[in-house]
Amino acid sequence: MANLPAALNINNLAMDKQQILDYLKQNDIHHIKFAFADMDGILRGKVIHTQKFTAGLDQGYGFCDVVFGWDSNDQAYDNVNATGWHTGYPDKPCRIDLSTFRTVPWQNNIPFFLGDFSGEGNDQVPCPRTLLKKIAKECDDMGYHPEFAQEFEWFNFSETPKTLQQKSFTNIQPFTPGMFGYSILRPSQQSDFYFDLVNLLEQFGIPLEGLHTETGPGVYEAAIIHDHVLAAADKAALLKNAIKEIASKHGIMASFMAKWKEDLPGCSGHVHQSLWSIDKATNLFYNEGEENRMSDLMKHYLAGQLYCLPHIIPMYAPTVNSYKRLVEGAWAPTTITWGVENRTTALRVINTSPEYMRLETRIPGSDTNPYLALSAALASGLYGIKNKLTLNVPPVKRNGYNDKSNGSIAPNLLEAATTMKNSAIARELFGNAFTRHFTNTRIWEWRQFSKQVTDWELKRYFEII
Repeated sequence: MANLPAALNINNLAMDKQQILDYLKQNDIHHIKFAFADMDGILRGKVIHTQKFTAGLDQGYGFCDVVFGWDSNDQAYDNVNATGWHTGYPDKPCRIDLSTFRTVPWQNNIPFFLGDFSGEGNDQVPCPRTLLKKIAKECDDMGYHPEFAQEFEWFNFSETPKTLQQKSFTNIQPFTPGMFGYSILRPSQQSDFYFDLVNLLEQFGIPLEGLHTETGPGVYEAAIIHDHVLAAADKAALLKNAIKEIASKHGIMASFMAKWKEDLPGCSGHVHQSLWSIDKATNLFYNEGEENRMSDLMKHYLAGQLYCLPHIIPMYAPTVNSYKRLVEGAWAPTTITWGVENRTTALRVINTSPEYMRLETRIPGSDTNPYLALSAALASGLYGIKNKLTLNVPPVKRNGYNDKSNGSIAPNLLEAATTMKNSAIARELFGNAFTRHFTNTRIWEWRQFSKQVTDWELKRYFEII
């Protein structure tokens, strides 16, 4: 495969089907790479020959549907209906979205595409990207342009997968020591890695609004420039995988666990959102004359999120570990609250100007599946608009941890998943089949955790009990 000219940034070009095929032929490119996100947001995919790529553009590429029937460790679920031993794990057609075309600058600029399981033959496939596409279309049909962005915090370690296995995940060494939030010193000391992140992500079609250290040893935060909700989710899913690959080239291991150590802050995956006119000229959340500059539309949207929140927590907090971050005083919310520029609440209104008026949903951690987190935020906000819900919950002006008047976030994955599984609201937002499948995968996750004997148990009980 020929390398692309350094000056050519294909990721800034909008190309149709024929232009992409011409591009591959003119550059003598014989292979492309594609991927899609599974239930946990993990990218699953393969490299295929351009001949196979061309042949499957309309009908799709057969992919074993076990990718939606197993967990993050490739263990098959025993409690789902969509796929399993009872179906024989057939192939389903994965369809590439040509609008996602980009090249991977740290892999010889191999062409890359994202796909999903939308279209004919996939009615029962619980694909997260397909779910978001349906909700985004509903938003478009209502006359709104959904503008979204997700930001991530993650820890970097001087480790490799092999060293972690050899040490049984003990004595894990952070990339840098000390609490250096917003420091310009640490990135300067590790400038090769830092600027590789900035520049390679830009070349990969994921421009960052900002990148800085957060408080904690070896922790960074990246904010992606906002985009249409589907493109924003694509960029968020790709960013997590891209950072891991770029870090690996520097002998670094990047972790997006929500909370890797008890005495350190957790890692967020906050979702920023606003609705605009279809021509993207007017932010429909902004009204200068209203209290807090919030339009009636924004109030309905926010009321919808508050109302639906208890029913859909696993979409924001999908792992056992997610709930270790959602504790008081840890820069993550625990109550169903909102406020203006208040980082102790679940929902934060940012109302500085028409351009930047938005809602920040602060429950998600960095371990979220971006397609599910953004689906949950948009669907619940649209629910408030469709039902013209009144924002009758007052804003919190002080400490949101102390305000439990509107309820609290579920304390663990089992309770959250059970609530969502039995919720008519969740089924209305995401459909019966998807809600059943997703919540069963989360209950499976809890069961795997519950069988384990932890270090905490050994240290507490081994001798004394």
